Amino acid sequence: MMDGSADYPQIACVLNAATLDRLMPLYLAVDSDGLITGAGVTLAKLFPQLHLVGQSLFSVFGLRRVGAIASMDDLRARIGQPLALARCDGGAGFRGIAMPQAAGGGLLLNLSFGIGVVDAVRDFALTDADFAPTDLAIELLYVVEAKSAVMGELARLNLGLRGAKSAAEARALTDTLTGLGNRRALDDALSHTVGMGRPFALLHLDLDFFKAVNDTRGHAAGDHVLVVVADVLRAATRDGDIVTRVGGDEFVLILPNPPDTAALLRISNRIIAGLQVPIPFEGGTCNISGSIGIARSDDFGAGELAQMQAAADAALYASKHAGRGRATLSVPSPA
Repeated sequence: MMDGSADYPQIACVLNAATLDRLMPLYLAVDSDGLITGAGVTLAKLFPQLHLVGQSLFSVFGLRRVGAIASMDDLRARIGQPLALARCDGGAGFRGIAMPQAAGGGLLLNLSFGIGVVDAVRDFALTDADFAPTDLAIELLYVVEAKSAVMGELARLNLGLRGAKSAAEARALTDTLTGLGNRRALDDALSHTVGMGRPFALLHLDLDFFKAVNDTRGHAAGDHVLVVVADVLRAATRDGDIVTRVGGDEFVLILPNPPDTAALLRISNRIIAGLQVPIPFEGGTCNISGSIGIARSDDFGAGELAQMQAAADAALYASKHAGRGRATLSVPSPA
């Protein structure tokens, strides 16, 4: 065992408190009985409610290395070995090493924060003046702060990129005039709905007399009418229903888990009634109506989406041929 007399020859060097504060601002000097006789200026800052000098080392710190160190004899037996010190008040711990003092049987402990340095600097507002000039802790903190700043900036940029990507994807699926989904959005929604295996209904809407609005009132009036039509469709459908504009005056609605046939016809007639309300525009009115074709997935087998779409189209033209301003339910072909 190292006892400080045989293994560590004495040298003619006496360090006063000011020198110790500069060289080892986290030092502890203890006498042969374990009473603290000196404490580094930085260490004292960590115990603002406690005057360290005069306190028992073992009442302030719990020392451990392999086994508990509960006495000065235990500590002397571990001179020169790495130590771990835990604050008895539950604060940040330290790493350290104990060396014998020149006379009197006391010990000098030089402490460091170890991995707790970041928390200590934050909690006690420490600066580079609180560390020994040779201590790399502050430089390491600058590296940590720089890394944190870089990682924060990268996270912000990545978040911005994800937001821009999401916005671009949303724009790619959105009709810019009405804010409804476009044909690509319809294809994606149909693929998703079919993949889920849920029943759904398709409503294919074509506006009646829309061409006359464009021809007599101009395209600005036509655009205004399309925006109003989008509002009518949103108001007439449920949360979870999908409304898309797939052409100049064509709209397709997907109704997942649709109500019964009678309710589907009521929804369609409510849409048509909303479209027949005269639309004010620049001191006049625009008059349109709508024809709807309806198809239910229940009437088609798996993999027959194309046939279902064709049936909705055929039902739409049946509504047109029957006088417009009406809804027609497709009739499934006999098996």
